[in-house]
Amino acid sequence: MKKIAFVILVALCIGACSSGASDSTESSEGQEALEKAMKDGEAKEVHGSQISEADIKLTNPLDQGMITSGQSIYDTKCSACHKLTDEKLVGPGWKDVTKRRQPAWIMNMITNVEMMLEKDPEAQKMLEQCLVRMPNQNVTQADARNLLEFMRQNDGEK
Repeated sequence: MKKIAFVILVALCIGACSSGASDSTESSEGQEALEKAMKDGEAKEVHGSQISEADIKLTNPLDQGMITSGQSIYDTKCSACHKLTDEKLVGPGWKDVTKRRQPAWIMNMITNVEMMLEKDPEAQKMLEQCLVRMPNQNVTQADARNLLEFMRQNDGEK
């Protein structure tokens, strides 16, 4: 099933990157195929499992490749709701988040927000303050780790 979803995604990427005029019928057919794959359970959402502190290996100095990847993920999936300052947008600002929260808490909030909002008192307080549930952004544990490294740099770690 994963192979079928992968083939569909590759086909969509190739079609989007090919030169020449784009036919709206082709793109809508590709979108329909992807939506069908999602409905049929062939392309599933990513829901993280609970991450423990032992699962996380922090680097010192910071890993520049992870920071670059984390910033790209932030720009794509997080910046619409979170600022890098302490200012609240839709969700809380990220300034000093790595000084206030443990790495496992941060990564669990990113990868498994449903579990955190159900069980974690601090996540529940944030929901009361923000009044908007953080959506599942389908961030993998590896991508959440890259975001954590980006957050660490944003908080002044070297």
